Amino acid sequence: MISGTSHDGIDFAAVDFTLRDGVLHGTVVHEGSSGYPEELRARLMRALPPSALSFAEACELDTLIGQAFAEVAAGAAERAGGVDLICSHGQTVYHWVEGRQVRGTLQIGQPAWIAERTGAPVVADVRVRDVVAGGQGAPLVSLMDVLLLSRLPGRPAALNLGGIANLTVLRPVDGAGPMAYDTGPANALVDAAVVRASRGRLRYDEDGRLAAAGRVDDALLTELLAEPYYRFEPPKTTGKELFHADYLENALAAHPGLSDADIAATLTALTAQTVADQVRRHQVDTLVAAGGGCANPTLMAKLRERLTGVRVTTTAEFGAPADTKEAIAFALIGWHTAHGLPATVPSCTGATGARVLGAIVPGAAPLRLPDPLAAAPTGLRLIGAV
Repeated sequence: MISGTSHDGIDFAAVDFTLRDGVLHGTVVHEGSSGYPEELRARLMRALPPSALSFAEACELDTLIGQAFAEVAAGAAERAGGVDLICSHGQTVYHWVEGRQVRGTLQIGQPAWIAERTGAPVVADVRVRDVVAGGQGAPLVSLMDVLLLSRLPGRPAALNLGGIANLTVLRPVDGAGPMAYDTGPANALVDAAVVRASRGRLRYDEDGRLAAAGRVDDALLTELLAEPYYRFEPPKTTGKELFHADYLENALAAHPGLSDADIAATLTALTAQTVADQVRRHQVDTLVAAGGGCANPTLMAKLRERLTGVRVTTTAEFGAPADTKEAIAFALIGWHTAHGLPATVPSCTGATGARVLGAIVPGAAPLRLPDPLAAAPTGLRLIGAV
């Protein structure tokens, strides 16, 4: 389970894993997404950076989001016919980054509510161990990317288009191990522009219609591309601590008179450009995308325009629905933790070594974990939900 940087709801996936001959086979039994109650989402958005936040509000949000996750978990577990373990990423509210170093990370959504509601043990707080080991704490989805795309020849890469875009390159041109990092905003700034244009009535550019009606403003795009983050070398990570509504307002201050459609078109081009620059940098020949941005045809068209010669597809081709791929990835992380296996790729997060992730909240019964495995899976094969 996860709520991503778009903060729009809870993605979930129930996956039945079986290890055979070193390859982990997963059947996606049930998957989907459940939006936050409107009042809770509005309260969460008001609390996010750059806003100040009291301990009282932090406590209440941790409880309310935990209860929302628990309700979704109970429904998903029932539809799946029961589950042995739940892995909850929760909701990221702050990623403490200074320069290129991540010093801390905070996800809320108290997992004890999930364990109490479902009776199943819960793996939670999965990012911080990688941070403590010197890593960025992201992108943790790189574990799934590496296992799922390992059989592809050439130079494949996985792209996630959530609030922030992240890229996993399996075989970098320098011959080193897999590499993963956040390329910059995916939907974050476009969403902020839509909220601004609609005075809060709309949350995102549905079907990319607003951007499709506008023209890219070259002056604004050039200024946005001057953001120092894009020139940092990986591993690196970012979030709405940087790319938020005030960031957009500051950029627009020097470009008065632009229409809402032109602003959306320019921000969509920014996402496509910053992603394409990195794809070309690594000489990627197959790009496998996931995330909410895949449902935006204007964004995908702008991306394909900039990636002539690159096969662009989605994770649905590999058994993972594009909109719930990250939920499947955290089920995978939970499976690794339960079996005593590290769930990070150090060359992707920048950590000093791979680590077993998370803390475990026991369920209704005494906690019993499988015997630790001596070796981790070398590949992942998924069968999508029917």
